[in-house]
Amino acid sequence: MSESEEVQPRVNVITLGVEDLERALAFYREGLGLESEGVTGTDYPGDEEHPAGDLAMFHLEGGLILALYPRTELAKDAQIPFQAPKSGEFCIGHLVPTRAEVDALLERAQAAGATLTGPAHDRPWGIYSGYFRDLDGHLWEIIWNSRQ
Repeated sequence: MSESEEVQPRVNVITLGVEDLERALAFYREGLGLESEGVTGTDYPGDEEHPAGDLAMFHLEGGLILALYPRTELAKDAQIPFQAPKSGEFCIGHLVPTRAEVDALLERAQAAGATLTGPAHDRPWGIYSGYFRDLDGHLWEIIWNSRQ
């Protein structure tokens, strides 16, 4: 395999399938404070076979894009069967610069409707972290690394 055929070591877009796009947009934009232009792609309505274009995007640091897309449309777009969501299959990690910011961000997420999985606590490998599930059950870990 030549260099041009190899997968480059980066991720550019993370798309979360959501049950209610407007509700998820409000959680991330108003609840967590991420900036978004709102729902775009509404001029592509889709049908039973073809996915609609409605989605919301958040441009994050480092060029990463967090996208929200209705679960039904994501399944159609990927050409996979629509299934019930499962939580805990993956986790999005968010690093913060202080221990206090872990607690503050968890409190903010909970106030916006997220469910905490338990209290933040110290891990033996040098981090302090806690988890929340967003409104669709996506798991987030908020992390402060004492070694950085």
